[in-house]
Amino acid sequence: MRTHTTSNKITFAMVTLGAFFGLWAMAVLVAGLHRVNWQVTELIRHYLVASGMITPMHTVVDFYTHIKGIEYLICVAFFVAFPMFYKYVEKSDSQTRATVQAKQ
Repeated sequence: MRTHTTSNKITFAMVTLGAFFGLWAMAVLVAGLHRVNWQVTELIRHYLVASGMITPMHTVVDFYTHIKGIEYLICVAFFVAFPMFYKYVEKSDSQTRATVQAKQ
């Protein structure tokens, strides 16, 4: 069986590069937390707004529209999931009945 070895130079380069990226990420995190007065949730909110995952809501109508959209998505998911669940429950129940009747 053949073993795979790496040279010490490649290992050192990988460790150095990983340490550099780790230090950079920590520096960015600390700078971001300092900017938002050390509030983690505010930093997360800034990230989500900047990346477009959430939009700031300025009026009650914006908020209500957002909530109604989420409500409709939940309803669609329920309307899809419930018949599948019912079919699963009925299938296993009919098989149980057939087994009980066969044993009698």
